Amino acid sequence: MEDRSQWAERIIDQIADAVVVADRSGVIVRWNDASAALFGFAAEEALGQNLDLIIPEHLRASHWRGFEAAMTKGVLKLQGRPTLTRALHKSGRKLYVEMTFAIVKGEAEGKVLGSVAVARDVTERVERERAARAS
Repeated sequence: MEDRSQWAERIIDQIADAVVVADRSGVIVRWNDASAALFGFAAEEALGQNLDLIIPEHLRASHWRGFEAAMTKGVLKLQGRPTLTRALHKSGRKLYVEMTFAIVKGEAEGKVLGSVAVARDVTERVERERAARAS
């Protein structure tokens, strides 16, 4: 049987939701297959890039304020609560995604190592709801 870390890696690779892990400075360090499918960037293109890769320009300032506060305080305002937001596809198309965020802490002293976001595409649902309200 494989060890727990190998299991964890397989789960992240095979889960249907996008999993994006960033270090304390907002550089992408883990990008699963579902992230590639959702955002259009292969892992080789995304790894080592700044999170701005998938954040629409008009949301970047507020994202970085929240991100830096979370990395400093070790606490998230939205911890575990799904949040509807916009994201950017490689093609430039804007997506609606539902995301949950968590702080990643090390075992020793609970030092903040970075963050993880789990996302799914809800563009069709949001557009359907908007169309229903408009009619």
